[in-house]
Amino acid sequence: MSDDAKAAKQLVETLKDGERGLSDAAEKLRGDGHAEWAATLQHLSSQRAGFWREIVGLGHDYGDDVEESGSAAAALHRGWISLKDALTSDDPSAVLKAAVTGEDHAVSTYEDAVGMDLSAGFREVVVRQQAAVNAAREEVRDLESAG
Repeated sequence: MSDDAKAAKQLVETLKDGERGLSDAAEKLRGDGHAEWAATLQHLSSQRAGFWREIVGLGHDYGDDVEESGSAAAALHRGWISLKDALTSDDPSAVLKAAVTGEDHAVSTYEDAVGMDLSAGFREVVVRQQAAVNAAREEVRDLESAG
């Protein structure tokens, strides 16, 4: 398997986890009366959906099925496990803390991908997305600090 395919699979797993986790966090915060925070997290969830679809599309262009994966549960566990507990509490700061943990995982996954021997076109996409994911983590951290 090429480094492009390996990186793509890892990124798609992480991005799908982030899409779900951020959407769940947004729903919880919306219900707790934090509509502005919820809107930010929902926007980031939609961004993640766009990112994984872009990577899947690139994979299809190269003949790879990057959506197929055997470790999706492990990625969810590493990146978003604390969100489950946070969603059952009444503490919005716990939800944001869990979201930051998930964002840290996403940043780490992108750093790993950039360190691989990627083709020029795929590297360009990964680096562009990495910048947006880094900015998103800072945005979530800012929400956590404000909370």
